Amino acid sequence: MAVDLKGVIDTKNGLVSRRAFVEQEIFDTEMEQVFGRCWLFIAHESQIPNPGDFFTSYMGVEPVIVIRDSAGKIGAFLNTCRHRGNAVCLADQGNAASFTCSYHAWTYGNDGKLIGVPNAMGAYFDKLDMEQWGLIPVAQLKSYKGLIFATFDPAAPSLEDYLGEHKFYLDLWLDRREGGTEVIGGVHKWIMPANWKFAADNFVGDTLHFVPSHASAVMSGLFSSARALSINPRSGFQTSSGYGHGIIVSYQPGNRHINVPDLEEYEASIEDEAVQRLGPSVRNISPIVSTIFPNFSPFYGRATIRCWHPRGPDKTEIWAWCLVDKEAPPEVKDRILKHYLWTFGPAGSAEQDDMGNWQHCTRNSAGPIAKRYPLNYMLAMDDRHYDENYPGYMSMIMSEHDARLFYDVWGEMMAGKSWPEIKLELDKIKSKISVIS
Repeated sequence: MAVDLKGVIDTKNGLVSRRAFVEQEIFDTEMEQVFGRCWLFIAHESQIPNPGDFFTSYMGVEPVIVIRDSAGKIGAFLNTCRHRGNAVCLADQGNAASFTCSYHAWTYGNDGKLIGVPNAMGAYFDKLDMEQWGLIPVAQLKSYKGLIFATFDPAAPSLEDYLGEHKFYLDLWLDRREGGTEVIGGVHKWIMPANWKFAADNFVGDTLHFVPSHASAVMSGLFSSARALSINPRSGFQTSSGYGHGIIVSYQPGNRHINVPDLEEYEASIEDEAVQRLGPSVRNISPIVSTIFPNFSPFYGRATIRCWHPRGPDKTEIWAWCLVDKEAPPEVKDRILKHYLWTFGPAGSAEQDDMGNWQHCTRNSAGPIAKRYPLNYMLAMDDRHYDENYPGYMSMIMSEHDARLFYDVWGEMMAGKSWPEIKLELDKIKSKISVIS
């Protein structure tokens, strides 16, 4: 199902209709055309380290179970019984050899196969084909350096191709130390009355909000670099790296955990190892925050990864994890977790600022009069270039370049364009961008 997007997306003129954020028909189409086709983050490998470990997650509005089966292979399945549709797993996570539906006791192995049905011989007369009634698997599943992604679309590009040039920036966090990363402190979940796209496009490339939204945090010294980033448009860059992904990058090396002396010491102590693994870019730039299209946002500067799980046009469930270097000392991991909770946890000193904004943006866009007037995404319309030193098509750090490309891809997918058609459109954009060195 495609939806008529005439007048909804006009990124050539920097305009996005408010309808995109408030209408049920558009939301329903998103679930099919965007979340039903894209690669979506579902778990981190450190959450299911052992055979039998599982974690329940979501892909759009579809509940899924992510399982490491008894043979050690990772799989993901819709968390719905094939008999009447009940959830087969009611726990958030754990370890199990099988899952039994609480309604009629159909039982599935941790590889998704149907292994038990009451009265299979006496009532089904041994004619139920057990092989055909296992849990419904995702079409593709793949990990990238600990991050597990899945898609329902068998025609989707490979995860490597989907992430594309964004892998360069992910590696600056995921691969800077031997052993990679792990999540600690569990999953923090909370509901906000806002559309998921306001959160995703904030993380994809919004630097302009730093000072006005987080004024108290900036004045307190929590974000001492934010003022410089917002005042000086050349203090860094934002770059879009393919299928709607975007990232904000600072030219201030060592920007992670700034103003937290013990964590700054840790960052300095591992810099040589990171340079040896990843090259001199570690010393030259600091990734801050990003969105991997559509709804997965790594926040490098505050050691958190998060998903914006859609729950309706005006409701989003936020899931957030604290992500740390696996080889970091225990006291460093504990300090990072506490600092994350203090700043961007569910009750963090800065998290509340953002959620308040997104809530009002959603509520104030729903009225019939407000919907006549599009939202303005015109910042730095003519500033796009390609730097041979860093992957992706870029703009200065104070820009809405990434957001426009985010909505370009969103619009193409909502219109039902195929993956080759979307790739062709992105290549056309890239071919018109100048190169600097």
